Amino acid sequence: VSTMNAKISSEGEEEASGMRNEALGESGHFGEAKRRQVIRVAYVIAALDLTFLFMQMGVVPYLAKSLGLDSVGFGYLQTTFGVLQLVGGYIFGRFADQFGARAALILSCASESVFFLLVSLSTSIPLLFLSRLPGVFMHGIPGAQKVITDLTTPSQRAGALGKLGLCFGVAIIAGSALGGVLSTKLGLYVPAYVGLVGSLINTLIAMVWIPSQTKPKSDHQVTEHSTPRSGSLFSIREILRLMKFPGVMEIFIVKVFAGLPIGLFMIMFSIISMDFFGLEAVESGYLMSYFGVLQMVVQGLVVGKLASHFTEMTLLRLSVFVFAGVGLGMALMRTVWHYCIIAVPLMFAFSMLATVTDSILTKAVPSSDTGAMLGICASVQPLTRTVGPTIGGVLYKQFGVSSFGYLQLMVNLVLFVYLLKSKIPLGEMKS
Repeated sequence: VSTMNAKISSEGEEEASGMRNEALGESGHFGEAKRRQVIRVAYVIAALDLTFLFMQMGVVPYLAKSLGLDSVGFGYLQTTFGVLQLVGGYIFGRFADQFGARAALILSCASESVFFLLVSLSTSIPLLFLSRLPGVFMHGIPGAQKVITDLTTPSQRAGALGKLGLCFGVAIIAGSALGGVLSTKLGLYVPAYVGLVGSLINTLIAMVWIPSQTKPKSDHQVTEHSTPRSGSLFSIREILRLMKFPGVMEIFIVKVFAGLPIGLFMIMFSIISMDFFGLEAVESGYLMSYFGVLQMVVQGLVVGKLASHFTEMTLLRLSVFVFAGVGLGMALMRTVWHYCIIAVPLMFAFSMLATVTDSILTKAVPSSDTGAMLGICASVQPLTRTVGPTIGGVLYKQFGVSSFGYLQLMVNLVLFVYLLKSKIPLGEMKS
């Protein structure tokens, strides 16, 4: 009987494996080599997407100033974009779940094309504000994350998602340098022209190289308990439903609050670099390039290796603990050289926290909801950008730079104790 049961179990596993391979296309569409190729294409799309955005990001303040927009108006412009990204993150994720990762990536790249077209036509302040509207659907990183999540096993996911940070580092360096050179040599609108052409090429790459179905067919056969109950692209009830899965709310709270103080600091960094560090514009550019190199090293060489040797909860606790140490360092720093030293553990903690929490949260919900979960995760940074200027401005004006460090230290010490004492019910959600 034992032998017969083992044989039946083996045959069942072979049949399930065959169904999955067929769904993934090994019998005709694409196998392991094709799967890796599609993931690499997703990395390329994400790197180009971020490069064009960083290229434009450094030029926008000068473009706004040339159109007569003051610092207060520029703050409103940034807040407008942050709110649009905040609202659009979850909508984009739901769109990816309902129509597939390929359609979502095409939508993101096409929206970016419209964005650059409108920027290139922005000869007045109203047109400049109008150019922010496509930001609702500009979510290249969550789109690439959706492709990677669909094509990786849970054990591979953290390492694969971590490599997206390498794309981020490349984009910071290349985008900042290109934006500065093009705008200085050829004019303020040239980066927008280059971004328009590049984003159109990105759209074609997504259309040609990303398959129409990246998720195995078996993953769509979810139970009635786990399927989305609403067909609309935005539903508060759906967000609350996802938050009720075991461990999701706890991990999401850690994700939001662990990085909030440093997010406030980074929003105020342009002012801090001038007033506190006394840096010129060129020196600030060098500092951003330094961050880009650190991001590439940490994401490319460190995160993936640690993810293959330690559990995700261990790495989450480690990142929060390192964040607390970074807070202490920030509270005591006095020069830009101190900050360059602190930036090493800061980049490690920031990258590890983002990668591990995204991996945990996508595995804690059904595969039919991974896009929505990634969209919710992607809304964390726009939320910080929306409320950050007000909170960060008050902290900096009333208490100085050290206040960001003390806040970082206290918040992450509380979160570290919470992670040590609480038993968060985590488990991989089966379709």
